[in-house]
Amino acid sequence: MPLRPDELARLRTTINENLRVQRAGAEPVPYIDVSNALSDVCARQNHSIFARRGCGKTLLLHHSANELPDGIQPIYLNCEDFKHHSFPNVLIEILDALFAELESNLSGWFGKKKRSRVLISDIRRKLDELRQQEDESQADVVESHTSSDEESKKSSGGLKLKGFALGGDSSRKEATGSAIELRYAHRTAKLQELNTWLPQLKRQIREFFEISATVKAVFLQLDDFYHLARNDQPDVMDYLHRLCKDLPLYFKVATLRHSSTLYADRDGQPIGAQERHDYQPINIDFTFSDFRRTSRQNRTIFGEFAKLAGLKDEDIDSLFKGDGFDRLIMAGGGVPRDCLSLFLEALQTASQGDGRIGKDDVRIMSRSNFERRIEELKQDSAGEEQATLIRGIYVLRKFCIDKKTNIMMVSEEMMQQEDQIRNLVYRLLDYRIIHSCGAALTHKSAPGTYQAFAIDIGCYAHMRKLQGKFNEIDITNTGARERMRSAPILTREHFSDLWSNAPDDAESALRNEDNESG
Repeated sequence: MPLRPDELARLRTTINENLRVQRAGAEPVPYIDVSNALSDVCARQNHSIFARRGCGKTLLLHHSANELPDGIQPIYLNCEDFKHHSFPNVLIEILDALFAELESNLSGWFGKKKRSRVLISDIRRKLDELRQQEDESQADVVESHTSSDEESKKSSGGLKLKGFALGGDSSRKEATGSAIELRYAHRTAKLQELNTWLPQLKRQIREFFEISATVKAVFLQLDDFYHLARNDQPDVMDYLHRLCKDLPLYFKVATLRHSSTLYADRDGQPIGAQERHDYQPINIDFTFSDFRRTSRQNRTIFGEFAKLAGLKDEDIDSLFKGDGFDRLIMAGGGVPRDCLSLFLEALQTASQGDGRIGKDDVRIMSRSNFERRIEELKQDSAGEEQATLIRGIYVLRKFCIDKKTNIMMVSEEMMQQEDQIRNLVYRLLDYRIIHSCGAALTHKSAPGTYQAFAIDIGCYAHMRKLQGKFNEIDITNTGARERMRSAPILTREHFSDLWSNAPDDAESALRNEDNESG
């Protein structure tokens, strides 16, 4: 039985109010835990939570705050608040926000103890003094210019790509119009004072906990860490890790894996926090490597929204027809927030027919959804990096359209050896432009092992010229993995040739081709 207009309106309102989880927002749906992430993040251990946008990192942090044992209190900070702050001021602002939260909760958490208030006041006063100081720094910059055709020669394969500027995972190096090597002899008075003060700060925090009768540990939840400048991230992590060490302080960092640098080796000096040594990773991403599992997870989430709106779980099923739900999950990249947002949009299209969402309703939306992801990418990146990412979208999309398939295979060897290609692929995964469909796959006509990636359906589903000619591997099908083993292989040569021949204004070329909708 179809939903009544008032029931549908209630469901829409419930989803709209919960698309983004934030403090002081609507009552959120519970976190759907399918991999012990909730119990892990509640443990007294440093963690980094990795997933693409919209997979529930913020929801996990907020939900876990209600599940913590007695004696543990969470402090939530959103790093987007510090997005345009320079280092080391960004570190000072994060520390001050931490102690401001402690100060505001002294009575409720720690009781009315004068010494606790004095300690917090002294710490915040010191941070304010540091904030007011000038950044006295000295940097020795060594530039080595090479010809443009030798730019970005980084791997053993010797791939050379003109105009490729995309930051690596553990370096301050950035390729621009020419290869420029920056060597920093960095001396910052403010940072030196922060480092000198650290032992005293830790003594003050230790005393603070010793006189507390109730709170035995604090979890510092740092959400959307990727908003901090990439080069500053390991420096911020380095200080926070040293601050938490041997104290009842634990960091819980939520971020995009491939847009974050939590650890770096700079001239033999380790900076930051190292995975599995200094923190444990928690991966809560939704991928297409097991589409049935991802679809079930999303279906459960949709059911929770139905319950929150006072509806039955099966009422969700009545809003879809045929393969409509799986196609919606495919268009959303498996990411719950994207799938829910598309669901709201699809309901508008479906209302013109029988009110149910089918494959064609999703196809109609695919182009605009793809364009939104590009806009999101542009907001998070700038300059040469933005141009590189968009050019990369053009290259990977053209490869698949030329080969008339939605799946491309990339060798594990190339992903290991070619930093440029690996970084590009992983960044576009973060922005849901391409989607991971499997790893360690063998190919039917070539040796080695491969990773399989699907381009977003917004890249091709609307294009009339591909109708009847495009060999789409339906990743919702149980036989998809076997079919992927015959998919075209993206080689170094393919990538280099497509990159060299891509138009200077790749974004305009993408949009012009997208005009072939039907």
